[in-house]
Amino acid sequence: MRKRRETRAVRVGSVVIGGAAPVSIQSMTSVPIEDVQGTIGQIRRLEEQGADIVRLALRNVEAVEYLREIRKSVSMMLTADIHFNYRIALEAIKAGVNKVRINPGNIGDESRVSEVVRAARDHGVPIRIGVNAGSVDRKKYPHVTPESLVESAMEHVEILERNNFQDIIVSIKSSDVFQTIEANRIFSRRSTYPLHIGLTEAGYGLACVVQSSIAIGHLLLDGIGDTIRVSMTGDPVEEVVVAKRILETVGERNPLIRLVSCPTCGRTDTALDILQLARDVEERCNASFGDILRGMNKTITVAVMGCEVNGPGEASEADFGLAGAREGNLLLFARGCKIRKVSQAQAVDALLEEIRASLDESH
Repeated sequence: MRKRRETRAVRVGSVVIGGAAPVSIQSMTSVPIEDVQGTIGQIRRLEEQGADIVRLALRNVEAVEYLREIRKSVSMMLTADIHFNYRIALEAIKAGVNKVRINPGNIGDESRVSEVVRAARDHGVPIRIGVNAGSVDRKKYPHVTPESLVESAMEHVEILERNNFQDIIVSIKSSDVFQTIEANRIFSRRSTYPLHIGLTEAGYGLACVVQSSIAIGHLLLDGIGDTIRVSMTGDPVEEVVVAKRILETVGERNPLIRLVSCPTCGRTDTALDILQLARDVEERCNASFGDILRGMNKTITVAVMGCEVNGPGEASEADFGLAGAREGNLLLFARGCKIRKVSQAQAVDALLEEIRASLDESH
């Protein structure tokens, strides 16, 4: 387990960011807020997948009316994303958001910042400062560097501090992996405010998954990061799927089912479809035992291996496993022991029977 840097704990409704709290997952709706039912539906799907906080963009004061309707219909912790107009922030806070994302330097003079701070303090709403390569003042910082990103963030922090406000969360992001990592390292040495980490404009699909995993995973393993977002073009639900995998991989979250499967090779019997078998095992195990394992706070490791060479060793090391044999058959393993040989058609059912019997014994 990594050693987390010490940060200030900031409460976002029922979610705590920083301090000793677990790393939380955030995402952002992609549906225009005017589509109230579409937005509500997307928030609910994000919640079902495991998001802790969801951000909504409010582009004008009129959008607050839609926010009020949405707030009544969802229990999810909501962040209002606001730029330029301080009145939107004031109205969003009154409408019941749990956090506002602003840059104090772009919502007007300090008297307007003071109004937002006063409203946030009165309602127990923290402020997230967000700085990325696209929002750095190019007149002041002609070149985007890790140092200029941090200086820009600190300027916004200091505005809030001058107003005696410290319920602050900071995000410093770039589309460049190295800039993002270094900027967050520098900031973490200068401040104890909790950090929202991620890679901005990371693209879509595999490229986004790889780049975001490197940037976020690297920082988490360095002990940096209190809440994360994977910024992915497309359905934001996919952001949450990837974020959960990153946290599981670095030991921040325990998966219910940890699947170990091989890439397959020429040693695998041609009658075996290991990819489909692995998919079926993971899907059916989660459907059958997810709630039970969640209640037990337990993770089980299941191996699906293709051949007789490495397969039996991996399968016997896992809690349960299948290892390819000859003529389209597999060896079934449970609790380190070889149980019996099963056909491919019987394999998943037989595996689930062993898991179920073991979990029944544990109750």
